[in-house]
Amino acid sequence: MASILVVEDNDTLREGISEVVERMGHAPLTAPGGRKGLQLFDEHAPEVVITDLKMDDVDGMEVLRSIRDRDDETLVMIVTAFGSIEKAVEAMKAGAFDFIPKPFPPDLLETKVGKALDVLESRRENERLEQENEMLRRDLDETRGSIEIIGESEAIEMIFERIEKVAPTDSTVYIHGESGTGKELIARAIHEHSTRRDGPFVKVNCSALAESLLESELFGHEKGAFTGAHEQRIGRFELADGGTIFLDEIGDISSNIQLKLLRVLQEREIERVGGEETISVDVRVITATNKDLEEEVEAGRFREDLFYRLHVVPIKVPPLRERRGDIPLLVDHFIEKLGPRTRSDIEGIAPDALEVLRAYKWPGNVRELENSIEHALVFAEGEELHIDDLPPSVTGQSDDDVLKLPEGERSLPEILENLEEQLIVRAFRQAEGVKTETAERLGIKTSALYYKLDKYEIDESVLD
Repeated sequence: MASILVVEDNDTLREGISEVVERMGHAPLTAPGGRKGLQLFDEHAPEVVITDLKMDDVDGMEVLRSIRDRDDETLVMIVTAFGSIEKAVEAMKAGAFDFIPKPFPPDLLETKVGKALDVLESRRENERLEQENEMLRRDLDETRGSIEIIGESEAIEMIFERIEKVAPTDSTVYIHGESGTGKELIARAIHEHSTRRDGPFVKVNCSALAESLLESELFGHEKGAFTGAHEQRIGRFELADGGTIFLDEIGDISSNIQLKLLRVLQEREIERVGGEETISVDVRVITATNKDLEEEVEAGRFREDLFYRLHVVPIKVPPLRERRGDIPLLVDHFIEKLGPRTRSDIEGIAPDALEVLRAYKWPGNVRELENSIEHALVFAEGEELHIDDLPPSVTGQSDDDVLKLPEGERSLPEILENLEEQLIVRAFRQAEGVKTETAERLGIKTSALYYKLDKYEIDESVLD
């Protein structure tokens, strides 16, 4: 509903114009003269003003000039008698949007007002697109040169090789890995090293929206397509034209969206929700999921034909626990990256704290490691991170299992044996009773661990 101000000193004409505006679904403001009209304009900032040209107190030309001085975006329409066409032309030169000659039938007024509202809607859509494009440009600028795929492990080297080979092509890429492994970083790296690098990189989290909202987000919608669709909306596929669209958590989309996405991949065409126009899009598609889509296909939850359309170039991202050798590099990277944010002067990490990080299973993967380093930087003092700076969820420490000296008078060998027993119990718990992993955490042979477990009578009961 638009805000429309009617300025007319003739009561009958003012009421007639107001009735037409109301019939079009808008709530008009009315003023019996130019002075009152300018007052209402200042109070309500209407988008459209319909004003008579000849009025006793302040005429239409003065209303026009005053409004243009205040806000040159407002559309002003001049109502003028047939004999004042020259004045109407003068008003158009002064910035009036249109003029309506008296006498006029209601349908002419509806046409003129409708034309003004179309201009307003087009202007709003252009502003929205400019804002979205500016966001995309900023996103692209931040992405350029800041790809943070850190590691030297064989698994990461294989990913680098795949990125290098697939990036210059337009092939569809399917990235599979647990949450927090860096799937989006890989997608951005592919875009950044492609011929589309100067185009937009548009991300859509498919699990974050309901089906109806996701469909509109991906493909756009026409005005009136559904309740609340007050204006046309451009979808993410159109916004990504000439660039790359990254569909994260693709395994969560409904069967209806799967079918529509299949058509996009086959035809490179879309239709907005509620529209009939077929729109061609030049978009590279990269998808990611933490689900096993082959299992989803077998279970009938994901279309087999769509799976093969997406699974052109697969990239498997290993969890952090399978590339523990990269943890020192990642820790150094996050200390440097997060230092300014946490106002920390920490320059490194103590060896025993690093060993704790290497031993932890990292269910949240690289994202959890980054959060843990940020936590440590906030609480750390001195020049290094220490075990006590790390989150308890990572160290496994609590008031009950922090290493403690035995009470009473003990000899040094007795104290060392007691501390050794505590360390073994802690490692055994962290490894969830897996003896080979326990030995690895402690840096001893499995045979030595069996001896010590027997010596201290440690068994699965300590896991309870």
